[in-house]
Amino acid sequence: MELTRGSGILMHVTSFPSPHGIGDLGQEAYSFIDRLAESRQKYWQLLPLNPTDPAYGNSPYLSSSAFALNSLLISPERLIEEGLLTPADFEGLTPPAAGPIDYPAVSDYKRGLFARAFARWRTSPDPGFERFCADQAAWLEDFALFIALKGHFPGQMWSEWPVDLRDRHPEALARMRTELAEAIHFEKFLQFVVQRQWFDLKRHCASRGITIIGDLPIYVDFGSSDVWSHPDRFKLDENREPYVVSGVPPDYFSATGQLWGNPIYDWDALAKDGFAWWLNRMRQNLRLFDIVRIDHFRGLIAYWEVPAEEETAINGRWVTVPTYPFFERLVAEIPNFNVIAEDLGVITDDVKEALHRFGLPGMKVLLFAFSGNPAENPYMPWRYEPNCIVYTGTHDNNTTIGWWRLDATEEEKRHLQEYLGRAVDESSVHWELIRVAMSSPARVAIIPLQDLLGVGERGRMNVPGTNTGNWEWNLGGDRMDPGCFARLAELTIQNNR
Repeated sequence: MELTRGSGILMHVTSFPSPHGIGDLGQEAYSFIDRLAESRQKYWQLLPLNPTDPAYGNSPYLSSSAFALNSLLISPERLIEEGLLTPADFEGLTPPAAGPIDYPAVSDYKRGLFARAFARWRTSPDPGFERFCADQAAWLEDFALFIALKGHFPGQMWSEWPVDLRDRHPEALARMRTELAEAIHFEKFLQFVVQRQWFDLKRHCASRGITIIGDLPIYVDFGSSDVWSHPDRFKLDENREPYVVSGVPPDYFSATGQLWGNPIYDWDALAKDGFAWWLNRMRQNLRLFDIVRIDHFRGLIAYWEVPAEEETAINGRWVTVPTYPFFERLVAEIPNFNVIAEDLGVITDDVKEALHRFGLPGMKVLLFAFSGNPAENPYMPWRYEPNCIVYTGTHDNNTTIGWWRLDATEEEKRHLQEYLGRAVDESSVHWELIRVAMSSPARVAIIPLQDLLGVGERGRMNVPGTNTGNWEWNLGGDRMDPGCFARLAELTIQNNR
């Protein structure tokens, strides 16, 4: 895929301002898209839109489904416009406080509203609902039953359910579909509504010339409907428990590596039906988004496999993936195979070869550019291949100002100022890196909204390796200063983006 020269903003939906405790697909999202268009931006990048769970730190990368959308993104205002809620439905309800997102409070509040909308919707069903259920049946049927079963067995992992449900005996599934019919119908309704609201917003993006870049986590969570529904596609034992899990090996940053703990794909089993599950997953994502970023792309070349009983990632091994048959099938079957590879970190020649063979753009991060020897650092802008995306930082980094205050070494600060040829301080460093990104050879420059607005470390989305306090940043009181967008528009024109 050849990228079109341009620039854009990284901003997750949950971070939009909202009176309901979490950003959603309502008017603030539309206003943001209009502001992108008015400031001559071409791209909007976001994090995965899949459901989140407080049990997994609310991470969008650890979801109950690789196909469903997060129903917390449903806009109550849009439900009022559709006649599914009335102002009276909000009486007696206390919305979650503004500020960092309180996911349990948001979930309780919103699902209460959605139950009222569901009751009203059932009095005059939408014919589009049946079409939606039929079109999405390949994943929706199992997902809705799975979520209903989670409610029926609170606090239990699916592998702890009665064996006939754990192992998906047809008669047990049929029995629970009858017993939990109301809860299943509700989950299908939520998916119908959130996808309808999403595609309305997507059409607005297209009307304003904004290309959406989505995000696809390479692995799925063990506690997901995907693993429960398709255990044969993962390396599980006779008790449906993983006997090996995902991670990355020890490196310069960690003497014990990183033990992620996701179940590992059984690539031999996946290959037998022509990688059908992955084909469906990619089709779904390229239906939702214009371009998809694959997180931890190197895991589709070779992955680090760790025995499940290990407490660190030290005692793992590299296992190769049938990369070329896999991607050749995807490219042949999906006409709009618009994919970006997250190729950060130590990347081996086999990964570079795959990127080149399939023409996949990679990523560059400016916050990595000023450590070590500048002449050898692969993130220095003069080294960029044009068909790539440059970021000041990502969701896993501190904001630029937070980096300058808390993380940057004196050597990194000196290298940055030597590269720029002038002194920098925390009041200007974010604009300096934005200017470097915009003027780089990279065809696409993406700026996190926190950097555009000059938000410090409290705007950080995620600290890898931690399970609390992440994914909570909400724009709230940080106004989207029109002056920042005007300045961004000037840089866009100056740099032919």
